[in-house]
Amino acid sequence: MSEHAANLHDSAARWFGKAVDALDESEARALRHAKSRQVLARDPNEAFDDRMSFGERLADKVATFGGSWTFILLFCAFLVLWAIANIWLLTRPFDPYPFIFLNLMLSMLAALQAPVIMMSQNRQSAKDRHNAQLDYEVNLKAEIEIMALHEKLDRLRDENIVALLAKQQEQITLLTELVARRQDDGGAAGAR
Repeated sequence: MSEHAANLHDSAARWFGKAVDALDESEARALRHAKSRQVLARDPNEAFDDRMSFGERLADKVATFGGSWTFILLFCAFLVLWAIANIWLLTRPFDPYPFIFLNLMLSMLAALQAPVIMMSQNRQSAKDRHNAQLDYEVNLKAEIEIMALHEKLDRLRDENIVALLAKQQEQITLLTELVARRQDDGGAAGAR
């Protein structure tokens, strides 16, 4: 087993409490990125959009336009013009009142627009799940790095305490020797 693999096994056991093989894909990816100090991913929206086909992009654009005030206002203007043209302007209207042809066109538009909007919503749902997965991985990586920092700080604190205790012991030894020397000097001076 390589040093890197052994390091991953130790890290998985220490931070997740399970073996590397037992980690799910997100945990393993976050652990690998934390150990190699890599950024998890580029902009998730950009990554998701790169995988979209022409039809999916078109569906998103249609859904975006179909759900805008621009579309609503243009469509209302179209309906008003249609009604005015077929009631007052044309001597022989092609769609006289009650506008049966207009109703047919509106039904076909709704029948086509609804699935396009649903496709766009489904894709947005998938995008949201993808972003949530990336957020989870980023949070895991941050948690791993915080735990690693805590370990480093604990190790530094322990090393400092050991060094301080060693210095303190050294000072106690020096003071003990100094007190013993003074007592020896005091005892020798009293004997004279």
